[in-house]
Amino acid sequence: MQAAAPRRGLGVGLGTLLLAALLLAAVVLGTGLGSVTIPPGEVLGALWRGVTRQALEGNDVIVWQIRLPRVVMGALVGASLSVCGGAFQGVFRNPLADPYLLGVASGSALGATVAIVAGWPRGLIPVSALLTALVAVACTLSLAREGRRFPPTRLILAGVVVGSVLSAATTALILRGEDRARQVLAYTLGDLGFSGWRDVLTVLPYAGLGCGALLLLARALDTLQLGELTARSLGVPVERLRLIAVIAASLATAGAVAYVGVIGFVGLIVPHMIRLAFGPGHRTLLPLSALLGGALLVGADLLARTTPLSQVGIVTTLLGGPFFLWLLRKERHD
Repeated sequence: MQAAAPRRGLGVGLGTLLLAALLLAAVVLGTGLGSVTIPPGEVLGALWRGVTRQALEGNDVIVWQIRLPRVVMGALVGASLSVCGGAFQGVFRNPLADPYLLGVASGSALGATVAIVAGWPRGLIPVSALLTALVAVACTLSLAREGRRFPPTRLILAGVVVGSVLSAATTALILRGEDRARQVLAYTLGDLGFSGWRDVLTVLPYAGLGCGALLLLARALDTLQLGELTARSLGVPVERLRLIAVIAASLATAGAVAYVGVIGFVGLIVPHMIRLAFGPGHRTLLPLSALLGGALLVGADLLARTTPLSQVGIVTTLLGGPFFLWLLRKERHD
């Protein structure tokens, strides 16, 4: 047992380096490829000149003013949704839980749509998204609760019902706001194309606070996997842990969804991939999910804007749908 710990630590260390390199590669490729192709060396040079406050020249303007905000937003949103998915799966001890399936993303989308259709300032969009996300997750948990337990089937069914109702409400708002219909429709399909630096800076505190709180809860989430009774006997306040985790995850999800729309399945796929590669411990699972989630969404957005798929939400749904079916089949056999 003592010999296994260093080997596992080395594996996690190497995995962290590989995933960080993957994220950097995704950022460089995502910034360089498009209607004007910019070689990786030139992208890195532009990034260095911008960071060191040197004068920007040639394609540097394309890198910094057009493509990099979109890529950074993709990395931020992918990381947030992946960390939230891993935390939800740990909190409810349910491998099928993620912000999309629990109705949190649909709630955020409704709040953001209300703000867009009403013409509110962009800074209020995440606030509106957060409020409706909290209402959505409260409804889902209330419907799914059975005593102190949240049975997996009831949780998923409640999330689907709440998400469907909120999606219908969002559609009704789109139909009413005809002059903004195209913008809202693109938003509901998931789109990073409207992202600017101001949006990135607005989303950053939501992602930082939400994901930071979840990372601090990682040890308690590990203890919770031993069972509620065991966790309580070891001093973990289970109900308080769930409440804080749900609020933190809703905060990060609302920030992620507020400007880029509903991007499904990232929070489901990524934690499972990390769990298969590095084990179920949340102190490893959550930070590595952030790296892989960021890289995955930047790659999906690159695929969306260089192929006829056009919307990043369509790409993640095409990837996540088969994965979800495989997961359901695996759970049934287990």
